[in-house]
Amino acid sequence: MNLDDTIVAIATPPGRGGIGVVRLAGADARSVALPMLRLAHGHDLEAGRAHFGELIDPASGERLDEVVVSFFAKPHSYTTDDVVEISCHGSPVVLRHVVQMALAGGARLAEPGEFTMRAFLNGRIDLTQAEAVRDLIESQTLYQAQVAAHQLEGALSRRLQPTKQKLVELISMLEAGVDFAEDDVSVLLDEQILSRIAAIRAPLQELLSSFAFGKLVHEGLTLAIVGRPNVGKSSLFNRLVERERAIVTATPGTTRDLVSETVSIGGIPVRLVDTAGIRAALDEAESIGVRKSMEAVADADIVLVVLDVSEFAGSDFTPDGELLEKTQGRPRIVVGNKCDLLSANRGWIAGKVPEDESATPVVFTSAVTGEGIDQLRAMVLAKVHGDSGSEREGGFLTNVRHQKLVDDAIRALDKAIAAIPLKTPHEMLLLDLYSALRPLDDITGATTADDILNLIFSSFCIGK
Repeated sequence: MNLDDTIVAIATPPGRGGIGVVRLAGADARSVALPMLRLAHGHDLEAGRAHFGELIDPASGERLDEVVVSFFAKPHSYTTDDVVEISCHGSPVVLRHVVQMALAGGARLAEPGEFTMRAFLNGRIDLTQAEAVRDLIESQTLYQAQVAAHQLEGALSRRLQPTKQKLVELISMLEAGVDFAEDDVSVLLDEQILSRIAAIRAPLQELLSSFAFGKLVHEGLTLAIVGRPNVGKSSLFNRLVERERAIVTATPGTTRDLVSETVSIGGIPVRLVDTAGIRAALDEAESIGVRKSMEAVADADIVLVVLDVSEFAGSDFTPDGELLEKTQGRPRIVVGNKCDLLSANRGWIAGKVPEDESATPVVFTSAVTGEGIDQLRAMVLAKVHGDSGSEREGGFLTNVRHQKLVDDAIRALDKAIAAIPLKTPHEMLLLDLYSALRPLDDITGATTADDILNLIFSSFCIGK
């Protein structure tokens, strides 16, 4: 990939729309764009302004479209190169023709993610910010977009920087002690080295712990709705989806296969799975459905165990007790559905949850009236967030690559901690400290290998 080339690509999604944008970046961006433009005021592009004009065929001078053209002069652009953006009407035919005219004028078709890669390689953004651009584009919920925007502003880099600086300072001190040992330069005592490493390790461990929540924010979670036939699982599913997605009838066992839909709960993408009623199967099709239901329980991040509280007032609990035992040990919420038909005291149901699972939250809902649905959503969020609320504003890990690199840094620090009591020479200790520094550099891209960069940016869309 030649980063000195002038590149061109359609920057808006495929298909038809009101507006379509073609982006050029590189030293010749303006000279490539001007022959295909007839500007309303003047014959040149002024930086930092939007220019109204016409798109023309350079060969014939024939008018093709009305356009608005923006020119960003280096280094005040996304890539720090000269950048021209031509906004046409969103016809795929017109947009492709603009690209073809740019190619004929000497531009090259951009590779996936090449605009953002140039922004990274030219120092405008670091690697965490570049990856945040992709996350922002792929966001499914507003909260995901907000998290990606914080990362794009450098939240993760800012959180890492003080820790990385402490590690660099410790390495510098030990290097000085090794290089100038004959000049009586003071060397840190073992207790001081251990204290400094502990001050470096603690925030890294805290950052690593944030990945459990960050992974759910980035990838979402799966929530399986299970229960006996006709307890209102599908009705509850429809309430959470907020439309009639699953078939609901008075006949027990209507749902035979898994029905899934993704919704946003508190900004987290949640894949809801409505399952077949769990009971002794009456035929082969129902038997397969029950087996798939138990597989969904095993795969789910959270299980909603739905009980029909209108059927009994605590006397006949055996079928639901068996279901609670089958889901024991899984992250779950017990849902007492059809509470609008229950006149008896509701407190008994919490006492039926097995003793070692007494912390399992219980919520009463009515899929008919909507009672308890908001409380159920809040319980799901509480299960997701756990103790991670403090992590959300200061930058946290949402990326598996970042998680592995932070873990590698911590492992290297642990090796250094283990080596100090053995009176290991500082030259050898420095090897472990450098091994801790390299992964932190890889997160922000200070020392990232080309093959890693190519892997990251190849996942971007063309035109970004």
